Amino acid sequence: MKKEITFKELKKTGFIDKSINQEIQDNLIARIKTKQPIFEGLIGYENTVVPQLKKAIIAGHHINLLGLRGQAKTKIARSMIDLLDEYMPIVKGSEINDSPFQPISKYSRDLIAKHGDDTPIDWVHRSDRYFEKLATPDVNVSDLIGDIDPIKAATMKLAYSDERVLHYGMIPRANRSIFVLNELPDLQARIQVSLFNILQEGDIQIRGFQLRMPLDIQFLFTANPEDYTNRGSIVTPLKDRIGSQIFTHYPKTIAIARQITEQEAKVTETDKSLIVVPDLAKDLLEGISFEARDSEYIDAKSGVSARLTISAMENLMAAAKLRLIETNSKETTVRLIDFVSIIPSITGKIELVYEGEQEGADEVAKLLIDKSVMTEFEKIFPRIPKLEKEGLKTPYSDLINWFDSEFIELNYTDVDDDFFKSLQSIKPLIPIINKYASHLSKKDQTFCMEIILWALSISNKLDKSESDNTHKFDSAQTSFI
Repeated sequence: MKKEITFKELKKTGFIDKSINQEIQDNLIARIKTKQPIFEGLIGYENTVVPQLKKAIIAGHHINLLGLRGQAKTKIARSMIDLLDEYMPIVKGSEINDSPFQPISKYSRDLIAKHGDDTPIDWVHRSDRYFEKLATPDVNVSDLIGDIDPIKAATMKLAYSDERVLHYGMIPRANRSIFVLNELPDLQARIQVSLFNILQEGDIQIRGFQLRMPLDIQFLFTANPEDYTNRGSIVTPLKDRIGSQIFTHYPKTIAIARQITEQEAKVTETDKSLIVVPDLAKDLLEGISFEARDSEYIDAKSGVSARLTISAMENLMAAAKLRLIETNSKETTVRLIDFVSIIPSITGKIELVYEGEQEGADEVAKLLIDKSVMTEFEKIFPRIPKLEKEGLKTPYSDLINWFDSEFIELNYTDVDDDFFKSLQSIKPLIPIINKYASHLSKKDQTFCMEIILWALSISNKLDKSESDNTHKFDSAQTSFI
């Protein structure tokens, strides 16, 4: 915290008073020149969203971030804080962060007129220069702009038209700061209208009294395209006053999605050291979101948030950690059968269309897991033929035949040694792994054993049944031609 100084001392420091646009621009340019990261933690936007953000900032525009849920719109807005100076001087006691060089409130103008160079100057940290409001239908003009305080008027014996009887809303209090209005289409049209002059001329109007108050604010808005038809829209004159509209998007590759999940999932370093997550398990987890975004059962307009896989990873790690606790083991490896524990993370993050509702959320979640399993399976192993010609051997014939006289039960609660021994007891699995998955790590090879069994059951070559703690794989009726 910087100590309080006087206006005279501030001038001696050589401080240059800038608009917030200029301040953000200067800090952005400095970061670009020194090759520092501009928006830390924004993965997958380096060649799409970030260049557009840079241009919008240099142009001095207010920005509207348009994208589906879970596309880091709020994260982008909050990362703008890093482009502010660490501290900003204000007239001490000012409710609206008045600059001593250009005071706009009567309080600050009177104080400087009275004390001159001895006016006390306070400091505001950049973390306190970020204001965020979720636009909901109940938000009113008083919340955003302000209202007349009749008690002040009566106590001070002032007319309602006097600026001193105003109670400032969030926007005037965000003077010389960043103001973020989330889900803008949810804001009633008559409230959006109140923002017109603030964005353009700096006027604010309260209860019919118009004040010339040139507020200096960097506005960021966020909106979901779905809201334009379901809940509201951005009124055209307001949209016209927003300089840049930037579209966000979901991760374009599994690798990028993995980085985001790794960064955002709340997993302790201790848990990471005790629980091994095979690379294939990570890819399979991310694949569920990709499958969901293309699923006929899920509303594409609603989107599938990146939070799905973040939440799913946390549930997956929790399932493995619970096994550690229950078995008193020192370490464990995530298994394919652990993926049953992520179903609650999926069902809570998807919006189903009519066909999906008919199937049921749990069934849709299981279908998404199955599809992701098949996608990963087909990256490594030959496709499973739908029909087998009698006498013609496939890579999986010996394995399927093994189950004619045997079955296997895979238990969630088995310690790793017992679990892996169960898999290795299926002798025909070993040649398939050696032939097609020898390039993978040992952990991934073991995970592949489960993938093969799961894929065969999805293809109706094996029967899979579930109980509270086990998955049982057994023979199934095979069709011949």
